[in-house]
Amino acid sequence: MHTDIKAAGNALHMPVLVNECITALSPSLQGQSPVMIDCTLGLGGHTEAFLDTFPHLNVVGIDRDEQAIMKARERLASFGGRFRAVHATYDYVGDIAREYCGGQADVILMDLGVSSMQIDEPERGFSYVHDGPLDMRMDTSTGVTAAQLLAEESEDSLAAILRDNSGERFARRIAHGIVERRKNEPIETTGQLAQLVKDCIPAPARRSGGNPAKRTFQALRIAVNQELSVLRKAVPEAMNALRVGGRLAVESYQSLEDKIVKKYFTQASSSHTPLGLPVELEEYSPGFRLVTRGAMKAHDEEKVHNNRSASVRLRVIEKLKDQEVEYV
Repeated sequence: MHTDIKAAGNALHMPVLVNECITALSPSLQGQSPVMIDCTLGLGGHTEAFLDTFPHLNVVGIDRDEQAIMKARERLASFGGRFRAVHATYDYVGDIAREYCGGQADVILMDLGVSSMQIDEPERGFSYVHDGPLDMRMDTSTGVTAAQLLAEESEDSLAAILRDNSGERFARRIAHGIVERRKNEPIETTGQLAQLVKDCIPAPARRSGGNPAKRTFQALRIAVNQELSVLRKAVPEAMNALRVGGRLAVESYQSLEDKIVKKYFTQASSSHTPLGLPVELEEYSPGFRLVTRGAMKAHDEEKVHNNRSASVRLRVIEKLKDQEVEYV
């Protein structure tokens, strides 16, 4: 059992629920040459822990952030050919499994959301605390920046983004404020946006719940990177890319992500036997079983040492038979 969260890596990234992930996925990694796909490589914290714990394991890491891949390769260089990195969004996990894993993987891991590296570097535009350009793209080689989105979307569209991606109560007021502000000057920095949001939210509402810009930044980040649509495709792709007996673990950090994961996991682990049949026929039996009942949360001790773990929800599922999971 891996019990040390790699102090050397803590300066870069402290992986969340790493020991719980290792314990949950370990039964599917007992073969001679198991293969794992880390769908959200980041700075390689989870991958490093798995490679340390399982000496015969090979890992394929996926990330859309080329800077993260570069740093992860440096961090994991000592593992040689046991680690390979792929620049892609993780909804291509099925294609990557076919190209790098012979078609199926033993375990797949997804650690969703934004990485600590992206938040900590002001020039990436994810932080509402440090001023920087309003970018927010996880893959800076392509796509529309947050500044472009704020400049081009209608007030209705902006309000919908804020409401649907973060549940922002003052979505309409903030959207209106954005449209009015951009008539006079472009909104191009995180500092400009954070102050605008603060000005749009009534003072009493700003006294609790943390930084008033938090939900707006989350909503724009999700929109810029199309995170929810990518996740809706990635979960069934990952489930289909598992071998029988393989396991998928997903760590979510907000309710919209967890809702998508829970929906797929619940459907795949439920019997489809028609009502009235006295026995369950094999053709209707579930193709997966839930390893975690409900979602696992971080213990208080981890929350103290790693504040990113405060909102985590870990769900794990095991594949019982070859059964295609459809995208919905």
